[in-house]
Amino acid sequence: MAGERSNGSAAPRERLSALDAAFLSLEAPHAPMHVGWAAKFAPRADGSRPSFEDVRGHIASRLGRAPRYRQRLADVPLRLGDPVWVDDPQFDIANHVRQAGHGDFQRLADEVLSTPLEHGRPLWELWIAEQLDDGRVGVVGKAHHCLVDGLAAIELMALLLDAEPEPELEGEPQWAPQGGSGALELAADAIRHQAEQALEMARLPLRYARSPTRLLDVPADVWRTSRALLNTAAPLAPSTRLNGPMSARRHLAFERRSLQDIKTIKRRFGTTINDVLLAATAGALRSLARERGEPLRPIKAQVPVSVAAPNERWGNRLAFLFVVLPTLEADPVWRLRDIHVAMRDRKQAGEPETLDAIFSAVSRAPRQVRRLASRILASPLLSNLTVSNIPGPQMPLFLMGCEALQAYPVVPLTDGHGISIGMTTVQDEACFGVYAQAALAADADLLARSIGDEIDALLARSELPGAVPIVDPGEAA
Repeated sequence: MAGERSNGSAAPRERLSALDAAFLSLEAPHAPMHVGWAAKFAPRADGSRPSFEDVRGHIASRLGRAPRYRQRLADVPLRLGDPVWVDDPQFDIANHVRQAGHGDFQRLADEVLSTPLEHGRPLWELWIAEQLDDGRVGVVGKAHHCLVDGLAAIELMALLLDAEPEPELEGEPQWAPQGGSGALELAADAIRHQAEQALEMARLPLRYARSPTRLLDVPADVWRTSRALLNTAAPLAPSTRLNGPMSARRHLAFERRSLQDIKTIKRRFGTTINDVLLAATAGALRSLARERGEPLRPIKAQVPVSVAAPNERWGNRLAFLFVVLPTLEADPVWRLRDIHVAMRDRKQAGEPETLDAIFSAVSRAPRQVRRLASRILASPLLSNLTVSNIPGPQMPLFLMGCEALQAYPVVPLTDGHGISIGMTTVQDEACFGVYAQAALAADADLLARSIGDEIDALLARSELPGAVPIVDPGEAA
């Protein structure tokens, strides 16, 4: 989460959360930590399309819906605490909604994603192509990972999109930035926050003293914690072509398949959509190694998993499971089975919640300890790549009358990671974004195609007369 919120709106001085501070600390000139997307929209029903000026005005008129998008980060003196969000008195919509100079969708995505965001202003940009080479409307966006939490992502969607072709009309909002805090006030507030965190840690033994029966849970808690940490750290990720020195240039490869086909696979084999994504990724990585004449080896993936409660409004709490993908297995259905069993067992053991609790405890530690923990978790020693399933809207959405057709996600690359894979959905389209540093662009293109091929292969197997749900002894009745 991007900090503590009050009454659903951003406070004038809101501290970066521990998770988002971790995303910020991982950024480097060759490893910008922005998330993003590249989307295509159909022209309006009458064939017309909004002008760039119309789109920028449309977004400007809705900025009152998203207070965070007019805020920047302010550093705390002497680095006594994490940065805080403050209103940007120099905010100018022209710095954030930009016009594309051409209609080449691939080139536009690569250009926008290869340029880091400027930290002296609000951390987002949208680039608009009024007419792509294929006749559609293009939008490429990026926002720093520390900005786009669950709420901020929904706010950004509200800036752009409507559920009906005719957009809700809003006037240009009157806005005046709230004054920022002085250096002494920021420092004092950071010291007070650290003291509160230290006090919270000190209270932990008292909770057990007041409720001795809780001590009975300690052995089970220790076992769960040890198992979760062991699964995170072992085995170490192998050295592969996916990892190594990085440059700032980026490439986004595209692939898409019918969401209904993926649901058919899920239903026939009794798995989850995320299992299908991981299995297709494993098969694609196997194809990449064989195409490049490299030995097959298991690849370790970092997989974000939501640990939000069902009634948690924005669902932004994430844990990260580290999963060995079965790239040595030749059969696509057995790859799916292996992944399904591994993910099921670790979820049933409460591993995501255990890792979330560990991170929550670490978040109360001094800033230097948190930064070190973040760098360890993001190290290529623990994972070769990140694979993320990002649920998207199931209903039609429109940008000033132009219906959203496709949206390819960007999962950021931490230092030493050359490729990440994301999947999101737009109505009945499952859109895959394989994001890579430019030196691995050909590999990203091959992986994207191979993911599609793997889904086709699983679909064909699911339609065979003998196809049955994946069952192992632990699941048998």
